[in-house]
Amino acid sequence: MVLAAFVALAALAACGSSPARSASSAVTVSASASSRPAGPGAFPITVKTTTGLVTISAQPRRIVSLSPTATEDLYAAGAGPQVVAVDQTSDYPAGVPKTTLNGTDPNVEAIAAYDPSLVIAAEDAGGLVAGMKKLGVPVLIEPAAATLPAAYAEIEQIGQATGHAAKADTVITGMEAQITADLKKAGTTHSDLSYFWEVSASPYYSATSQTIFGQIAGMFGLKNIADKVATAASGGYPELTEEYIVASKPQIIFLTDNDPGDGGQTPAIVAARPGWSGIPAVRNHEIIALNDDIAARWGPRLPQLVAAIAAAVESASKSSS
Repeated sequence: MVLAAFVALAALAACGSSPARSASSAVTVSASASSRPAGPGAFPITVKTTTGLVTISAQPRRIVSLSPTATEDLYAAGAGPQVVAVDQTSDYPAGVPKTTLNGTDPNVEAIAAYDPSLVIAAEDAGGLVAGMKKLGVPVLIEPAAATLPAAYAEIEQIGQATGHAAKADTVITGMEAQITADLKKAGTTHSDLSYFWEVSASPYYSATSQTIFGQIAGMFGLKNIADKVATAASGGYPELTEEYIVASKPQIIFLTDNDPGDGGQTPAIVAARPGWSGIPAVRNHEIIALNDDIAARWGPRLPQLVAAIAAAVESASKSSS
């Protein structure tokens, strides 16, 4: 389920179902790790986060993650065995120690009950950093990444902070290789193709090129129909009228509201919307149902999102030729 993952984009949660998630999304991450490699014996280290410098005295053995993306980053980097609790919206990989903890409305006492040596969250909500500081527990704030380099930087920082710098670097290298291969295969000059990125329906919210997802689509040269109507207040996730979407005639429609909790939209439902039959994406069956969670997070599964977009681009190119 996506929508609270987008609150990591608006209020930085990770799985819910409301366009409120679109309010304050694209946050550039300045996540530079310490100046020395962080293996198990390289502590203490100091990392720079959006809330200031955070010193971690020893390799954390009990990690609490309050962000689905951070949870994925932790397990990808090899820190899974150190994770003792994750928030209620973390659902990947399978078997994570899911709890009722809430990343958007954190309860310091409930978090402290897990005796953490490190807490990772997408935002400093409810006085989280100050509350944990009183208990002597460091907190890393890893907000919604606005670019691929920012997403890589968060993985690198989490690797540094948990004693898995080398593994994190390997993850990043693999991501870059996969994405480069898909870009090469599908091509990057598709400025003749436009798309609509559906975050939600009734009302319709979209993602612009200022978001990480819009930037990824932009790497293929695709034109985003939401860019023309975006405002600074929309935070990269503007509301679009149905009339505007229909009139824009996008050649591709990407759905990120497929799951029941996110709206339950499907290509068939979209195709049956009154007045949508004339949209090229509908007429040519280029309505792409993306994995809602992958399309709302900025972690190690981003290459899967790129691959799905690449496949859609290749198909749409044939349909329009």
